Amino acid sequence: MEKHNFDITALLEAAFLYREKAYAPYSGFSVGAALLTQDGSIFGGCNIENAAYSPTLCAERTAFAKAISEGQRHFKALAVVGGPQGQAPVDFIPPCGVCRQWLAEFCSADMPVFLAKSMEEYQSYTCAELLPHSFSPHML
Repeated sequence: MEKHNFDITALLEAAFLYREKAYAPYSGFSVGAALLTQDGSIFGGCNIENAAYSPTLCAERTAFAKAISEGQRHFKALAVVGGPQGQAPVDFIPPCGVCRQWLAEFCSADMPVFLAKSMEEYQSYTCAELLPHSFSPHML
């Protein structure tokens, strides 16, 4: 695995912890995310579903909203883990398109995003790999 100048274990642990907090009565699919800021803080999020569906929040956007609402604007890494409620993850779950656009808005193109099935099994992508040719603030 790649070397990083931060504790990936703490980031993955937070993502798994927040997955347990998911409110997913409709899909039965729980997702947790952990967002590492430049100052070393970790903001976690879980998916929060809604009966009307469109107001549903993804775990990644929940983590971003918490961090941004606390004044954070500089991010270092994101970890995402998901799968059916009550079961260990069996696949690597990438951010949805809307969450990828949030990454393009708030993160550098080379920021790592870790997708995990377990503490030992994870993949790493950059934001640019997840959303090439993104529409980003520098275009405005």
